[in-house]
Amino acid sequence: MAANLVVASLIATSLAAAGMLLALAAPALAQSDYPNRPVRLIIPFPPGGSNDVVGRMIGTALSDKLGKQVIIDNRAGAGGVVGTEIAAHAPPDGYTLLVISLAHAVNPWLYKLPYDPIKDFVPIGIMGAGPNVVVVHPSLPVHSIKELFDLAKKQPGELQYASAGIGSFQHLGGELFKLEAGVDILHVPFKGGGPSMIDVIGGHTKVMFSSLVQTTPHIKTGKLRAIGVGSKERSKVLPDVPSVSETVPTYEAVNWWGIVAPAGTPQPIIDKVYAALTAAQDSPEVEKQFATEGAVVMRKSPAEFGAYMVSEMKKWEQVVKKGGIKAE
Repeated sequence: MAANLVVASLIATSLAAAGMLLALAAPALAQSDYPNRPVRLIIPFPPGGSNDVVGRMIGTALSDKLGKQVIIDNRAGAGGVVGTEIAAHAPPDGYTLLVISLAHAVNPWLYKLPYDPIKDFVPIGIMGAGPNVVVVHPSLPVHSIKELFDLAKKQPGELQYASAGIGSFQHLGGELFKLEAGVDILHVPFKGGGPSMIDVIGGHTKVMFSSLVQTTPHIKTGKLRAIGVGSKERSKVLPDVPSVSETVPTYEAVNWWGIVAPAGTPQPIIDKVYAALTAAQDSPEVEKQFATEGAVVMRKSPAEFGAYMVSEMKKWEQVVKKGGIKAE
């Protein structure tokens, strides 16, 4: 009887040990065969905007490179906060990824966030970037950034610029211009990019610091006049338009888009998604699609992307604070 008990105890101990080994091996196995099911890519903005366009473009390419479908999940709300919170609390298993943009670096200074924009995420890679462009209504006698500067100096507080709303890319581009050029122009917020664009095309508000993606069609039809792009280098989309920095050297307003994962996502999975992203960026078709949207492919390693996010947060913190920008 005693011998039987000893044998039973040994078997139980062996089974427990085997179970522990299996448990330890499971995560490693899950990482090695990643992905073995569809991956969710959260875009924290509505369909149709630049985040959605770029996210879907890269998501399609990632599906091909990873060998599993990447499903786009638009979770809009509160300037990107709603979808970002969902991603922050998702299991860190590589099956939930998040598209972020400049808004990720600005929101900490506008909202009380239910997540930490740095600590709650692991950077994977940046996808691309697109500058803003300063446009004016053709009725405004301004054909260059220098002429806009001179007019603003003559009419302090009178020249108005439109934006998609408080804290939007357009608003921040205008406030950055005020700070770097030292002029006093008046912000007129609208509820979205569409209404603000309609107002400027109608000639009611004369100036806008809009995205190149949104504005290029109206520039080409002559409804708006482009006088400067926000990138340090001239855009291939508008090669004849000088960069703002040729007149205001410190000015740079560029929106960017990248991919992050919830904190705790295993490094082998991060490496695999980053490799797939890099391979997708090598595709001439992706580069062509970015150019169509007025953007360029941008490459940074996960570590470089993490450092870039921190530097962007510091830059826009100063713009938000000095501009007295407060979320509505």
